[in-house]
Amino acid sequence: MARIGIIGAGAYGTALACVTRRGGNEVVIWAREAEVASAMNRVAENSLFLKGVRLPQGIRATNDLPDAANADLLLLAPPAQHMRALTMQLRQYVAGGTPVVTCSKGIERGTCALMSRVVADTLPGTRAAVLSGPSFAADIARDLPAGVTLACADLALGEKLAHTVGTSRFRVYVSNDLIGAQIGGVVKNVIAIACGVALGKQLGDSARATLIARGLAEAAQLGVALGARFETFLGLSGAGDFVLSCNSPRSRNMSLGMALGEGRTLADILAERTTVQEGVHSAESIAALARQYRLDMPIALAVDAVLNHGTDLDDALDALLAHDRGLELPWHRNAA
Repeated sequence: MARIGIIGAGAYGTALACVTRRGGNEVVIWAREAEVASAMNRVAENSLFLKGVRLPQGIRATNDLPDAANADLLLLAPPAQHMRALTMQLRQYVAGGTPVVTCSKGIERGTCALMSRVVADTLPGTRAAVLSGPSFAADIARDLPAGVTLACADLALGEKLAHTVGTSRFRVYVSNDLIGAQIGGVVKNVIAIACGVALGKQLGDSARATLIARGLAEAAQLGVALGARFETFLGLSGAGDFVLSCNSPRSRNMSLGMALGEGRTLADILAERTTVQEGVHSAESIAALARQYRLDMPIALAVDAVLNHGTDLDDALDALLAHDRGLELPWHRNAA
């Protein structure tokens, strides 16, 4: 049994608490909001972020960061844009050599840093890993079967961590491609918004399938440019995550895109939501990386144009449909 500290009591952090507690671990979850921690301990439910899911007995919630940080293993699940500030606070409490698994699918605005890079900057001396893949919080919290990727440069440590956090129904597969595991989850959030727009505008299933396939190619292209392996995008943290988030209105990013496609404004959509749609924040950084590396990523650029630059949705769609088709896989150009 390990003592696991989970930092962030949003929907996914709460779901991970359920999974790891079922695996027989001692679990302490930190909530930023004192009232959330208190309610979780009192009624065994996180009614603000994961309403209707009964927490397994033995999970302890706290608003005290040092308490949660005193752990054999840390799982970090805050919103991606809060990762740096939060891990800076954690720094004085985390023992050297502690394994730290980032579970937030986002990229830092301004720096374009992946979460593993943020953790390396702010928690030096810890051992980094990444958890990603197709896993809706409500599904895994209710112990429905799911498969995810745990990426760690040290495969032996990765296998140990996978055994610690996994169960027979939360199936954890190991990789050593940290960049690829993260890029898949980051880009799929943006593509899920595009797929939601297609659904909201009633463009048909064929259009959505095209967006998924071409979006996955954009993710792989960016990942390879940053040092990832192409085959990672065929796995759970790539194709698996795309299939889930780009096909289900339960996806926060897809549902946001649907609302945009139906004619609502981004400001109005965000104003009524308590959860974070990481694709909104990541689109700007992905577009910046595409330009920096001179990559052909028209779907990601179109989403960024709509979300962050005031481009009319129909104009962005027209520009996307007018985009040069060329070879299906850009990196095959030299072999053609």
